[in-house]
Amino acid sequence: MTPGMEAWRFTLLGYQVGLAQPLFLLLFVMGLLLGALVLVKALGRRTRLSALLAERHVATLAPGVSVWRPAVQGGLYGLGLMLFGLALAQPQCGTKSELTKRRGIDVVVALDASKSMLARDVQPSRLDRARLELNTLLDELKGDRAGLVVFAGDAFVQSPLTSDYSAVKLFLRAVDPDVMPQGGTNVGAALRLAMQVLDNADRGSKERVVVLLSDGEDLTGEVREATDALKDARVQVLAVGVGSDSGEPIPVYDRRGEFVDYKKDGNGDTVITRLDRAGLTAIADATGGAFFYQPNGVAMSQVVERIDQMQKSELESRVTVRYDERFQFFAIPGLVFLVLGMMLLPSRRRPA
Repeated sequence: MTPGMEAWRFTLLGYQVGLAQPLFLLLFVMGLLLGALVLVKALGRRTRLSALLAERHVATLAPGVSVWRPAVQGGLYGLGLMLFGLALAQPQCGTKSELTKRRGIDVVVALDASKSMLARDVQPSRLDRARLELNTLLDELKGDRAGLVVFAGDAFVQSPLTSDYSAVKLFLRAVDPDVMPQGGTNVGAALRLAMQVLDNADRGSKERVVVLLSDGEDLTGEVREATDALKDARVQVLAVGVGSDSGEPIPVYDRRGEFVDYKKDGNGDTVITRLDRAGLTAIADATGGAFFYQPNGVAMSQVVERIDQMQKSELESRVTVRYDERFQFFAIPGLVFLVLGMMLLPSRRRPA
């Protein structure tokens, strides 16, 4: 669908009729204007010839000059453009009802949005790398429902389960550690909330997955209870590590987004944040999942391979209406008129 232009739907002689791309009717108008312009120009040319030469001298003094041939040629071009405009507008007539079934699994992404995700031990930052990983996941999902849980010291649902991946991407862009209501990192709360999202899903899938995107630093120690609940519900955690083993200080920015200093602890020492590879691996193993890490690449493609191997369930079935396309009835005659216009010479003169 062309942005900003809705399809036109109406009833004509009892049939459901529509134009899927009505913006292309501008080409129809251009063809109409072209035909009218050429006709006016041809009449003006005839008037000028009549003013200069007597009618009986035209054939002698202007042999081969035709007044109507250019008009006919322009008319063919104009008519061809008009028909092509109608064809590109995608005329539709008649409908068919189809039962559409969508199969997949339910995937909830738990995204770490704590201040440690601002560290730049991976470029451009841990949070931006996590966004890249999540966008890769959304681009490669096939019929699955995805939801987004964001967490720092507490967790909240950023996007419920949906098959509208563009909406999830829109919510993802709004994630900002500086506006999180509570500092710290509570992985356990994120896992529990992700479990609630899966349990509350309408027509939930047999296979369910939580994709955890984090550096793994858990400052609250509530992970064990959450992983036990996920294991009992047969929900796998696929953990994707973001960060480095060597660690990096956490930058602090002012309201204008400019770097001010590095985060300090109570003793005034610079805080160093590191990827907790062991912690993330333990979370994944406790639920029958797996840990993925690619320091110089995107690990999410391996996650997608794992998801594709899982048993798909019917998540939705609905009746959809499909309109029958009729563009060929206008495109073919339009092409014929354009070819005829190119074959018609504007005068009867033959090249020497």
